[in-house]
Amino acid sequence: MAVTESCFPRQRQVLFLFVFWGVSLAGSGFGRYSVMEEAERGSFVVNLAKDLGLAVGELAARGTRVVSDDNEQYLLLDSQTGNLLTNEKLDREQLCGSTEPCILYFQILMDDPFQIYRAELRVRDTNDHSPVFQEKETALKIPENTAEGTAFRLERAQDPDGGLNSIQNYTISPNSFFHIKISGSDEGVIYPELVLDKALDREEQGELSLTLTALDGGSPPRSGTSTVHIVVLDVNDNAPQFTQALYETQVPENSPVGSLIVKVSAEDVDSGVNGEVAYSFFDVSENIRTTFQINPFSGEIFLRELLDYELVHSYKLNIQAIDGGGLSARCRVLVEVLDINDNPPELIMSSFSNYIAENSPETALAVFKIKDRDSGENGKMVCYIQENLPFLLKPSVENFYILMTEGALDRESRAEYNIIITVTDLGIPRLKTEHNLTVLVSDVNDNAPAFTQTSYTLFVSENNSPALHIGSVSATDRDSGTNAQVTYSLLPPQDTHLPLASLVSINADNGHLFALRSLDYEALQAFEFRVGATDRGSPALSSEALVRVLVLDANDNSPFVLYPLQNGSAPCTELVPRAAEPGYLVTKVVAVDGDSGQNAWLSFQLLKATEPGLFGVWAHNGEVRTARLLSERDAAKHRLLVLVKDNGEPPRSATATLHVLLVDGFSQPYLPLPEAAPAQAQADSLTVYLVVALASVSSLFLFSVLLFVAVRLCRRSRAASVGGCSVPEGPFPGHLVDVSGTGTLSQSYQYEVCLTGDSGTGEFKFLKPIFPNLLVQDTGREIKENPNFRNSFVFS
Repeated sequence: MAVTESCFPRQRQVLFLFVFWGVSLAGSGFGRYSVMEEAERGSFVVNLAKDLGLAVGELAARGTRVVSDDNEQYLLLDSQTGNLLTNEKLDREQLCGSTEPCILYFQILMDDPFQIYRAELRVRDTNDHSPVFQEKETALKIPENTAEGTAFRLERAQDPDGGLNSIQNYTISPNSFFHIKISGSDEGVIYPELVLDKALDREEQGELSLTLTALDGGSPPRSGTSTVHIVVLDVNDNAPQFTQALYETQVPENSPVGSLIVKVSAEDVDSGVNGEVAYSFFDVSENIRTTFQINPFSGEIFLRELLDYELVHSYKLNIQAIDGGGLSARCRVLVEVLDINDNPPELIMSSFSNYIAENSPETALAVFKIKDRDSGENGKMVCYIQENLPFLLKPSVENFYILMTEGALDRESRAEYNIIITVTDLGIPRLKTEHNLTVLVSDVNDNAPAFTQTSYTLFVSENNSPALHIGSVSATDRDSGTNAQVTYSLLPPQDTHLPLASLVSINADNGHLFALRSLDYEALQAFEFRVGATDRGSPALSSEALVRVLVLDANDNSPFVLYPLQNGSAPCTELVPRAAEPGYLVTKVVAVDGDSGQNAWLSFQLLKATEPGLFGVWAHNGEVRTARLLSERDAAKHRLLVLVKDNGEPPRSATATLHVLLVDGFSQPYLPLPEAAPAQAQADSLTVYLVVALASVSSLFLFSVLLFVAVRLCRRSRAASVGGCSVPEGPFPGHLVDVSGTGTLSQSYQYEVCLTGDSGTGEFKFLKPIFPNLLVQDTGREIKENPNFRNSFVFS
């Protein structure tokens, strides 16, 4: 039975004759082989490698295997030798029944590349069965007036063997009345007929017993016997007659047991016992007797057991009607079994691989065959898988199909697929079979580690303890297994002068960063470097991120006073005219702090003064100004102690000592303040002033001459050095103060103090700071000359 089958993916029609890539049929015909039935398991059939023209090792390398049509493993392929062997004893009668020749079809499959060879195995019959009569004794009633030459059909014997091993002849035991005639049927079988050679005489001999022998053609031949009991009857001149010589009926295979199949009818015109008709099967197989039964009185034929279209498509029943006088008539009943859709499609998996590496091109995952034991529309099939999967089904030959990937798969998008292969027939109702396959996508190292941030900013306070954990970087890898294990490392710095190896280290396993030594904000405020993340795949993939470390300032530096100098040298005395207005700028305390931010915000405070309330200090810029008008009663010499304090937590501070001399128009001589003058000397100041006045008058002339010379020299030197001033050595030394721009002042400047040479009055002159520009910015204030007093500065 040939069953045409088709398979299409759902919503997508595929041509049934589509030729799969790489698949070809070996030759144009079948490979034909044979084996004797009942041969022992492992019997040699053929050397398949030699027959196909292949090397012996090529069969194993290409994954060669044998697949039978009915999924039974009758044959076994030895891939090492190439021999095709029997896998079990083969019983031709069990496999094929009376069909001759007995052919088993199978396919030879090769995976790499995929090929299918069609082949057949003929099971040759051996004479292992003797003829058997269904009835050991047959009763034959023959009227005595039967004419010579009349033939009586006898029931033939059954022999499961085929060909010459089947029944070839019949013989009868020697007698003077009958001989055996061999006749053939339209079905190619022979049956015996008993031929009357001599007229019977019931009065002479009423009964005969003959032995009928059936002989097959085997070597040696086998035989079976049956007894023919002949009863000679009185004359009965009318035999029964059937209304039809042939009855035809159709029966669905799912008909229940006991169903009426057909009713036959025969009539006999005789009367009495000679007209009574009895019905029975005649010359039928045991299979028919177990499948059907006949009512001997009514001629109704019933079903004794369920029919199966897939086993037997039709039955031929010989029915005999015998009257009471022994005369008989025969007819034939042809029962056609109708197929119903009672067999779901079958899916036979030949090969399957449930692992596939991601990024692989189109790959065959499974090879399978589908079949349906039904026929017609019931045996036609469609095959499909669910939609929206990156797989497709490609038809091959002999109802084979190949499950393939449509393209490269991505494990990171989906690592597992559950594929349901559905095979549905076209019968009513439709039956289907589902086969579940799980395909796992194995990982390939195709994803580099990715940092959670492209750049990291870490903060660490200065003066930290060594090996301090300052932060972490983190990277993830979408791969799995060793391909996702990330190792961190420090990359070589772009700035070759940065001693990165002595500053930080990184834990290779978790990305934790540690400061190797104590950091100093004043030495290194910030630095940056790059870290790398590398997976353990092959080849390894990596990525990098930027890490910037900002050192946070701590208040670890006290303010430093730049002016006036506090280095123990001769103190600088600030001169203030007694005519100064309140708010007159006496001087400015200049200080810096090595810290930053609020740790470097400085404030100034007058801690101690010779005369409280006479002078004041501006808290934000350190300017020392007069707080009120000066009077003649105010002491000429004053000592101020100024506190400079930063805004850190806790705050740090420093002090500056100032010496101020009140003068009348700068005409009084400069008198240095003793550092440790006794209190009694201040009490007797009048005597001191008189001595000083006399000394001053005596030295004034000499001082004026020296000052004149100094002015001349100073003017000459200015041509070569801007802002330079030469002063003579003596009791009025010039003071040069260098102020760094890192403190409360915004830029570096210098103050130069020297005596004027134009007035002749011995006045001090504070020259402007030595800058390329004429204006100096101090915390946003412009420094200018005070127009009211030529020897002072106004900070605005």
